[in-house]
Amino acid sequence: MIQLTEVRKYFGEKRALGPVSFEIEPGGAVGFLGLNGAGKTTLLRILATDLHPSAGEVEIGGVSVAANPHEVRKRIGYLPETPPLYRDMAVGEYLKFVGQIKGLSLDSVDERIREVEEYTQLTPVHDEFTQNLSHGYRQRVGIAQAIIHKPELLILDEPTKGLDPVQVLELRGLIMRLKEEHTILVSSHVLTEISQTCDQVFVLNQGELIASGSEDEISANLTGTYRIILGARMAPDTQARPNPVRSKAARYHQRRNGSTGWPIVDALSGKS
Repeated sequence: MIQLTEVRKYFGEKRALGPVSFEIEPGGAVGFLGLNGAGKTTLLRILATDLHPSAGEVEIGGVSVAANPHEVRKRIGYLPETPPLYRDMAVGEYLKFVGQIKGLSLDSVDERIREVEEYTQLTPVHDEFTQNLSHGYRQRVGIAQAIIHKPELLILDEPTKGLDPVQVLELRGLIMRLKEEHTILVSSHVLTEISQTCDQVFVLNQGELIASGSEDEISANLTGTYRIILGARMAPDTQARPNPVRSKAARYHQRRNGSTGWPIVDALSGKS
């Protein structure tokens, strides 16, 4: 369903993404995991036709994103990191506006609004202005506008960012229900969020795809040795004083590649 071939994106001379190549089959949920700045949002914006790649080919459902973006947009729903809401519109009014833009007829749009509001638990706030909603409800409205036209592919960029623990659990449950009817792409920098909802994981780092597979496969491939690095800056009059912690921590941690790091403070673990 989704195919990327040697996709790159530059902002000026700075490489933000690529080269990235992969295929995703229809069905289920796929997670894109990486730190801030890893390229997740850039990649999802390209898939959502919101950003043109600098090089490479992107196809969704056999349709070229570059050659026919309008056709691709009919097949996708997109929730960017900040939901595209109009503050002076009520929830129902906003969803009707979006539904008509996305091609729903006047005869069908009201019924579809009732369906998506019930599905996303927005019925109680149908007449509320979006500017008065909590962050959790705004995310739900963002998802509702993304699915109102029944897209094949749903793209969610950091959907749980800024939510409290209860809201995270509620949104996680919603994503689990959504993946029964849509192929879902979801990004996060939190492994637990990806592992709880996604069947397959792609790991991005500095714009490159460094691993892909199930959570277990990712864990096995990326398992390595980590070190704790501690440092301290002392006042001039204390430079010559004995440092009992440093003397206790005189052992060095040998990384797997043979390089030597700062002393590990073994005093914390009771080792000597």
